[in-house]
This record gives sequence, C-alpha cells and structure tokens, in this order.
Amino acid sequence: MDEVEQFLRGLELDNRRAAVLTAVACGVGALVLLARKVAGHREAKDKIRRARDRRTESLQRAEQAVLRYKEMHPTTDSAAILSLSLSELTKQLREGVLSPEDVFYSYVEKTLAVHKKLNCCTGILLESFDQLKTINSSKDGLLYGVPVSIKENIGYKNQDSSCGIVINLGLPDTRDSVLVEVLKLQGAIPFVKTNIPQALLSYDCSNPIYGQTRNPCNLQKTSGGSSGGEGALIGGGGSLLGLGSDIGGSIRIPASFCGICGFKPTTGRLSSNGVKPIYRGQKSVFSSAGPMAKDVESLALCMQALLCDHMFSLDPTVPPIPFNVQIYHSSKPLRIGYIEDDGYMQPTPSMARAIREIKNLLEQAGHTLVPYRPPRIGYVANELLVKGILADGGTTLLQKLEGSPLDPSIRDQVISLSLPTWMKKTLLFLIKPLVSHKILSFLYLLFRSVKKLWEQHAAAEDYTKEVIEDWRRCNIEVMLCPVVGPAYSLFYCGKVSGTLTYAMLYNLLNFPAGVVPVSMVTAEDEEELKHYKGIYQDHMDKLFKEAVTGGEGLPVAVQCVALPWRDELCLRLMKEVEKLVKQSGELTCKLQI
Repeated sequence: MDEVEQFLRGLELDNRRAAVLTAVACGVGALVLLARKVAGHREAKDKIRRARDRRTESLQRAEQAVLRYKEMHPTTDSAAILSLSLSELTKQLREGVLSPEDVFYSYVEKTLAVHKKLNCCTGILLESFDQLKTINSSKDGLLYGVPVSIKENIGYKNQDSSCGIVINLGLPDTRDSVLVEVLKLQGAIPFVKTNIPQALLSYDCSNPIYGQTRNPCNLQKTSGGSSGGEGALIGGGGSLLGLGSDIGGSIRIPASFCGICGFKPTTGRLSSNGVKPIYRGQKSVFSSAGPMAKDVESLALCMQALLCDHMFSLDPTVPPIPFNVQIYHSSKPLRIGYIEDDGYMQPTPSMARAIREIKNLLEQAGHTLVPYRPPRIGYVANELLVKGILADGGTTLLQKLEGSPLDPSIRDQVISLSLPTWMKKTLLFLIKPLVSHKILSFLYLLFRSVKKLWEQHAAAEDYTKEVIEDWRRCNIEVMLCPVVGPAYSLFYCGKVSGTLTYAMLYNLLNFPAGVVPVSMVTAEDEEELKHYKGIYQDHMDKLFKEAVTGGEGLPVAVQCVALPWRDELCLRLMKEVEKLVKQSGELTCKLQI
C-alpha cells in the first residue's frame, strides 16, 4: 500500500512538473510570437520610413533641378506650354517650336506644385532627367518629348511597384514594363509615379506608405481609385497624359471624380507585362491598363502610339492589331443604347441628368438612341463581380497585408475577411435586415472549392454571351451609361460598394469603356439629392447619399462602352460626346489648388 501511495505521489509530482513545463513552454511561445510581431511592426515602420525618404529625396532633387533650369532659361513660358493640348504640344515639339527640355521642366515644376496640395505622387523618376539628354534619338516617335505620368504599380526599372502594401517595398523592378518601354521608344518621357490605395482594391486613394490623395476640385473629396494619383495629377494640371490600370473602375472612377477622360481598353489589347496586380491568377474579372488625359484625342493618340510593332514584338501575347484610325474618325450615325438607371443602384441626380442631356445632344446630332438595362444585374452584382475578385475568400490578399498597418479605406473589408466562417454567417444573419443590397462582405467570402470556382467562371462566360446577344437583339453598336459620381467625401469609399455595377460590370464582360466629363453638379442637383432614397432604401443607399453630398461644382461624367475589341468605336463615341458638349457650352470644375 505504501508503494502505491508513493507511486501516486510521484505521478502527482510529475503532473505538476509537466504542467509547470507546459505553462513555461506556452509562455515562451507567446513571448516568441509577441517578439516576432513587434519585430514585424518595427520592420514595417522602417520600410515605410525608407520609402517616404526616397520620395522626399526625389522631390527635392527634382525641385533643385527645376530651379537650376529656370535660372539658365528665364524666358521659358511655362504657362503657355501647360495650356497646350497633347496634339498641339506634339506638333510644336516635332516642328522645333518648343524644346523637350522646356516642356519637361515646365511639367516637373507643375507636378511638384500640384503634389504639395494633393499628395498625388509616390516619387519623381530621376532617370527621366538622363533620358531627356538622349531624347533626340526618338524624334520620329508619336509622343516625342511628351512627359508622361504612370501609376505606381506600372513597372519602371529600379523603382518599387508596391501596390500600396509594405511587403512589396524594397523590391524594385529589374526592368521596365512593356508599356514603359514602348512609351520611351515612342519618344515619351515617363517622369513620375502616382499614388494608389492600399492593395489597389478600393475606390479611394490612400495607403499607410504615402498617405491620402485629395481631389483637385475639392480638397474634402477623394480623387477616387485605384488610379487616383493619376486622376488628381492630371486633373490638377501636373501631367498631360498618364497610364493607369482598371479592374473595377480604377481608371474610370478617378477620371469621373477629377473631371478628366479615362479609357479602359479590352483586356489583352495592351500588354500587361510588368503591370503588377495585388495578386495574380484571378480570371473572372478582367484588369486592363489604359490612358488617362484631359481630352479624348489624347487618349486616342496614346493608344495609337502604344499599338505599334514595338509592343507586338516585346509582348507576343498581344494580338498585332494596330489602332484603326478609320473607325475612330468615322462620322457614320450610330445606334446607341443608353442606361439611365441599371436597376440596382439609383444614380445621383447629377448622374441621371448627365445621361438625359447627352442623350438629347446625340439625338440632335443624328444618332439613334435606344433605352437599355443590363439583364439580371442583381444576380451579377451578388454572384459574379465581388465573388470573382475574392474567390479565394480573400486569403491571398490577407497574406499580402501581413505585417502592414491597415489604411482606413480598406480596414472594414480586411476585418471581415479575417473573421472565421461561423462568425461571418452569424453576422450575415444579423445584418441582412439592415441591408437589402446583397453585396455583403460576409457573404462573398465563404470557402469556395475548385468545382465552385469553375462553375463561377462558366457563369461569367455565359453572362457575357447573354449580354452580347442582348445587344445584337436590340441592334446596339455602342452604349451610353452612367459612371459613379460625383466625387465621394473622404473616408466613404470603403463603406459604399453598391455602385460597383456601373463600372466593374464592364471588367467582367471585358468590354472597352471610357469616361468623358460633361457637366458639373448644380445647386438644383444638390437640392434634389436631399430627397434621394435609393432603390432599396437601406443603409447602403443612405451611405451613398452621404458620400456624394456637398458636391456642387464638382465634375459630372458619362461612360461610353463598346463590344470587345471595338476599342476605337468606343473612343469614337467618347469623342462625339466631348465635341457635342463643347458645342453646347463647355463646363469645367474650378480647381482648388
């Protein structure tokens, strides 16, 4: 009996020792995890500081270079140069009336001034000063001597393409993207990279590295995203021509918010080599790089310059289809469908008014206008758009954001992505009565099998065929439709997702689409907005109303769309709209910079 008691006491002692050892191990493990987390935060802060220092240094060196040039060339008329359209500028550069140096330094100076007000640049490309010295070797290029701005995620040798996330900092590109190579071969001078939202998947333009970009027409409003730095810089006059990218309106929404023109080509028409997405492999909703500028003619000239033998040689996956000038310059009357309301998100009064006014102008010009509404738009919004982009449940995005501070513009989405599935289902059940829109972060982030993903791809293909057949049934050549606007107040973009149907739909369909500013928000629009209820009259509609309130004087745009590979026809409609607006009395926003 004594032996048994002694044995049990030994067991009890061993258990206590095991418990103590376990507790110590857990404590050590927790300390290790905490130390790693602290080290990760410290590393992130160091990366951000170095990135900001690089930006500051590039801006300061550019400013010094501008001052030296102005001292040596005091008669340079920068104001006159900045007032020229792209076609006028290229003509004077070709004829030798203007020197590339005068043009370059005029735009660098203006960019620095605009950036101080709007925080729209991630850095001046100091290599452009060296390119300027050898620019005469590219005199035959269509963009000879033209300074061009590029979105931060477009590859430029020895520069970061961070997409606004810390993990990508300190990993500079080893070569230029194909787009940048072709621009240089055509005589253009890429000279500045512009700001983006964190992870690119936002209509805002803010990230923890470079901060918030503001709207040139109202500093209390966002410039839009994700090509928001481009929209702000071009809208503020610091750039004549820029390149952005678009996966859900990322070119068109900043263009609409900032009062400029933007064009999303058919995906595959321009090279994507060296244009960094937030993650690769997503094949449901198509991304495309494209031009942004003050006018449609500049967009067309940029497309013509890019669609050349240089691009087709550098990237054999791009179909060798040169720009069709004949289609672009055609004056044949068009049969145009028009959407005033897609049936999912009620447009603002200014959005709807813009469509009505442009419809009337097009009819007076001899075109035929046909009312149209996209089929099954609620189904598309809830089952094909966001579910396509985040088909992995957001796993890849979360991995990319590890160790990075979160920007307010995406914090809510990231938090919902991080929740366990059971909690998402519970919150979905609780929130459903408040939001009739079914685009709920908790719904579209449930686990998806490969089989389900393939079914989603097939459904997207079927819907594209359905829309094309619908266009043909209506005998529609091109489409006029709203684009999101006016510009949102700061910090609302992450809360309002219902309006994505007006932009992301054409990424899903892979239809070329472009935006043209046509008007301004009037006092009457603001008064009518007070009575805005929305289609569902839910929390999403209420937030949308709050986001666009206070927009008097802001630009209002319309969107033009064509079938795949009919990019020139889309630009042709955009040019027609722009011409008719100018003839009827051009309206532009007043800059606050």
